[in-house]
Amino acid sequence: MKIETDILVIGAGPVGLFTVFEAGLLGLKCTLIDNLDKVGGQCSELYPEKPIYDIPGVPSQTAQEHVDALIEQIKPFDYNLHLSQRVESIESLSSSEDITTWCVKTNEGIECITKNIFIAAGAGSFEPRKPPVMNPDKFLGNGANYSVRDKSIYKDKEIAIFGGGDSALDWSVELANIAKKIYLIHRRDEFRGAQHTEKKMRSLVAEGKIILKVPYVIKDINGEESFTGVDLMHFESKEIETIPVSYTHLTLPTTPYV
Repeated sequence: MKIETDILVIGAGPVGLFTVFEAGLLGLKCTLIDNLDKVGGQCSELYPEKPIYDIPGVPSQTAQEHVDALIEQIKPFDYNLHLSQRVESIESLSSSEDITTWCVKTNEGIECITKNIFIAAGAGSFEPRKPPVMNPDKFLGNGANYSVRDKSIYKDKEIAIFGGGDSALDWSVELANIAKKIYLIHRRDEFRGAQHTEKKMRSLVAEGKIILKVPYVIKDINGEESFTGVDLMHFESKEIETIPVSYTHLTLPTTPYV
């Protein structure tokens, strides 16, 4: 399928959606292409129920609420949306008076002709970096998760959260309010997330609301017909410890496609 547009936006996350709004004010039509099957980028895919606090003029809203507001904001404007499409090539068709016409092709056969390309892809299209265990997705969606899409399922449950970045810290702090018990597991006692959130996490550890397990890594995911817990390996001594939990949240880094 061949289409022409004023602006091609690669990435339908918050930045891509707001680009549609700004272009619409100028009377320009946008075409959005995203590798995911939904708009919203990482906000919708990885942490739709996570509260965010750094949107100007908005004290607090969930990531999905932010995306929904952006979708509502661009309703008056003309744009096309193509999901589950990955851009595979960008070629120059012609150039005159410092204006170049581009042809952008996707893996699903779309050819987009445009003079303007905005790349709003963040870290790129992504997929979870899976833990080095046998059959890591055996209980995916039924005990093991890479993202939190409905935090109510963790109410009064025992949870193991793996990771040392913002996602692991944020969800440890957020779910501590509703979970029965939370284990935060990381290979070292140093974290890459925001210092403010790490301070909150360590305060909850001191109160006994979070059990911090360092230095440990995941060794195995347990269960036959249903998920029963995880095996941890001490990063230095290599000793194995089993913890019975209802859910494990694998907040491992996402891997961009190259």
